[in-house]
Amino acid sequence: MTVLGILHPGSMGAAVAAQAKRSGAEVLWCPTGRSLASRERAQRYGLRPVSDLGEMAQEADIILSICPPSHAAEVAAAVAAQGFSGLYIDGNAVSPATMTSVSATLRRSGATVIDGSVIGSPPSDSKDTRLYLAGPSQGLAQVAAVFADSTVRVHPLPGDIGQASALKLSYSSYQKASRALAAVAHAFAVDHGVEGELLDIAQGRTTSYLAETAYFSKVAARAWRWAPEMREVAHALDEVGLPSDLATASAAVMERWNDLRDTTVEIEQALAALHRRADSKDAELTGES
Repeated sequence: MTVLGILHPGSMGAAVAAQAKRSGAEVLWCPTGRSLASRERAQRYGLRPVSDLGEMAQEADIILSICPPSHAAEVAAAVAAQGFSGLYIDGNAVSPATMTSVSATLRRSGATVIDGSVIGSPPSDSKDTRLYLAGPSQGLAQVAAVFADSTVRVHPLPGDIGQASALKLSYSSYQKASRALAAVAHAFAVDHGVEGELLDIAQGRTTSYLAETAYFSKVAARAWRWAPEMREVAHALDEVGLPSDLATASAAVMERWNDLRDTTVEIEQALAALHRRADSKDAELTGES
């Protein structure tokens, strides 16, 4: 029986751990310093408590870290300090650079490190969750076996540490920001009594902009006009006390496309142009209409 340690059983971590238990693994958790909600989740899913992190490091074949990203490096260092030499999966939404640092920390203790990203809602009998993994092939196979009979769908990625983290953040950069931007847009519409009309327009579209990659080239060509429009959006939001940062940031993104004004470019060119900053000459164009 594989023994899996979970750090820590939040809503996602506990649900993922429960799926490993369902597949036949024994799942450990450390109650020290955890909230009542964590304790209730652990009890509900039948996770076995251990006295401290040292006991988990000694007993577990695999340790899975699913915690707030700001604590990922701290948690990894704490596990490494216990001399853990098993398989460590960092399933947190961290940057590839942070993941590389986490990997270096754990490898010094003799652990094998897997870069992981969890995408989707907490898994259940009715909901699948994707677990993307990058790292040593033997480790990937070991993780896949742990979740073989569960609703956690394991997707190995080519390449080494950092690939899964890059996928997670590339998805989150759109998914999370778009939700926040939509909320600001609706709040502004409510302020002016046009929320019904805004919703009617939005409901006419059923696909995600993230899937419409062919449109990137058109946006790049029109960005010299759209950037000033986003600056106006920012001013309008400021006037009613709504956060304007997202609109300002959108304008800054579009200003990187100033050199592509009214041109026909390939998608690859449009995306490559985002890697350079708009210079002062480019910025002057944002005042044109």
